[in-house]
Amino acid sequence: MSVVTNTTTIGAIDAPSRRNTELALLVFAVAIPVFAYANVGLAMTGKLPSGMLGYGLGLGLLAAVGHLVVRKFAPYADPLLLPLATLLNGLGLVMIWRLDQSPRLIQRAKSAFGAFHPDAPKQMLYTAIGVALFIGVLMLLKDHRILQRYTYISMAFALFLLILPMFFPAVNGAKIWISIPGLGTIQPGEFAKIIIAVFFSGYLMVKRDALALASRRFMGLYLPRGRDLGPILVVWGVSILILVFETDLGTSLLFFGLFVIMLYVATERTSWIVFGLLMSAAGAVAVASFEPHVQSRVNAWLDPFACYKTDKTGACEQIGQAIMSFGSGGTLGTGLGQGNSDLIGFAANADFILSTVGEELGLAGMMAILLIYGLIVERGVRTALAARDPFGKLLAIGLSGAFALQVFVVAGGVMGLIPLTGMTMPFLAQGGSSVIANWALIGILIRISDTARRPAPAPAPSPDAEMTQVVRP
Repeated sequence: MSVVTNTTTIGAIDAPSRRNTELALLVFAVAIPVFAYANVGLAMTGKLPSGMLGYGLGLGLLAAVGHLVVRKFAPYADPLLLPLATLLNGLGLVMIWRLDQSPRLIQRAKSAFGAFHPDAPKQMLYTAIGVALFIGVLMLLKDHRILQRYTYISMAFALFLLILPMFFPAVNGAKIWISIPGLGTIQPGEFAKIIIAVFFSGYLMVKRDALALASRRFMGLYLPRGRDLGPILVVWGVSILILVFETDLGTSLLFFGLFVIMLYVATERTSWIVFGLLMSAAGAVAVASFEPHVQSRVNAWLDPFACYKTDKTGACEQIGQAIMSFGSGGTLGTGLGQGNSDLIGFAANADFILSTVGEELGLAGMMAILLIYGLIVERGVRTALAARDPFGKLLAIGLSGAFALQVFVVAGGVMGLIPLTGMTMPFLAQGGSSVIANWALIGILIRISDTARRPAPAPAPSPDAEMTQVVRP
């Protein structure tokens, strides 16, 4: 009698990489901005713009390199994040180039500065730097959990970035930029939002159990213990200091709102959301009562047409022109290159670039742009749900929350929903710091999604997996 033993091997569950899906979506993400570029040229001059080929090749090359790096270093990552970011960035370049062709802005720049320097080539350069940083994140950050080691170092560095603009001159009433010789101006708050999310993720992962404890219940809300209110009071105080000394409403709202969102996700306590809203409202009202720059923004928000002639900051004029741009766009818009959003001034391609979208693409175009932003946030939240470690879950939801808050703050300010802030629309608006930082944010989300979607390693075979078969002669 002989005994034959067959051992079965249990392999890892195979998961599709979806890289071919990403490649197909990238083709559309490049083709749509190129078509928009041609549309602008035809509308403004009656012929195809001479730079269309270079623009298409440049954007396509950046997208292709990004795709190849994702295919190599993050093969199981979410297939939508890179195409969505590429589409927004490409459309932003088209809108900025469209405003560069405006005779009004060219004449105004020559009158104010003696010369006109187009912003679209610089924005293309910033996009290339942002994609390079995106590639660097994927190549160097092999595992997002490495960032947890730098929890308190990231806190110190983030506070340094937030406080640094305080020592530089104000621009348009706010201190949110720093000047670096040879590089121009940089907005540190754009990079601080990512570093703050790293700190909050590491801190809340350790302290979430203590912060979730409630001492009593009041009106259906579980009230936190007094000693656990310390962290939120500190963050609230720092956000108020930023608002007071830098008059930067956008960064203050983003900083405090991000912490409240992550605190709620970590503890599942609705009371933190209520306390956060109350404290944010109280701080904003208190600062607006004595800070002139914030007061002017609030007055422009309440009635931009009433303070049109008395306002010296230009906020009322800009908000009024933006509202009229949205109104003249209607449902389908005036058409690319055929609007008058350049009446807003130099901020038309930065803070108010949504006005150009609303006027020339109409309500339909605005809804499409906001839907793309919503899809990026949704994929980030989906990544947080799929992450297998608590730090990755908190970091993904923090980055997604910061992105969503920035979109809400900027879009709400331009549309008159909330007072105007000094932040820029991610990927869409002109600004080097913004586009570079947001490409890094997308890179970290892709790294987390790759780890979350990657097949688990095959378990070791157990004795039960061995099948013994007796063969009789």
